[in-house]
Amino acid sequence: MAVDPRPSSEDCNCYAVRAAARHVTQCYDQFLAPARLRTTQFSILAKLKRRGPLTISELADEMAMDRTTLGRNIRPLQRDRLMKIESAASDRRMKVLRLTKAGEKRFEVARREWSVAQARFEKVFGAARAAELRALLRAVVASELVPQTTEERNSSRSAHRGRMPSTAWIPSRPAPAAEAFRPLKRSRGVRRR
Repeated sequence: MAVDPRPSSEDCNCYAVRAAARHVTQCYDQFLAPARLRTTQFSILAKLKRRGPLTISELADEMAMDRTTLGRNIRPLQRDRLMKIESAASDRRMKVLRLTKAGEKRFEVARREWSVAQARFEKVFGAARAAELRALLRAVVASELVPQTTEERNSSRSAHRGRMPSTAWIPSRPAPAAEAFRPLKRSRGVRRR
């Protein structure tokens, strides 16, 4: 019996990281609920508290997040007046995020709840393993994992040709029938405009 050399879906690094992230986020969100913040919102307030005012681009880079996702996360904070968005003095087109007094107060309440969540994680997972995990995850974020150019993407693909198809970890599915890609016929009585 031949052994399939291709990795299985259970070996998918992305899935494992995302599943762990969802699990940990649910835990922290439960602890932060009394402060009326979610984990991502707490992290945004923490960055602004620690670093001071930041542009949207700077904060997105700090949090390894794209600007669109960051925008969705800062709207509730702005709505609740926990932070404000102002034009930068040097360039009116740039937006600067600032923590408000209400944001500082909410952050302090949330930090107490976060400390309880942090202690719970370290009690269950182990303090040494938690520190090691944080170091490994920081290394992942700092790595050059995402190809920056078209050449890098193409060379990565060609390096794997013949060894492992890019879809090897995806469960096999039958190919869709050609009919699925044909335009649908319009019903009688429905006019095209």
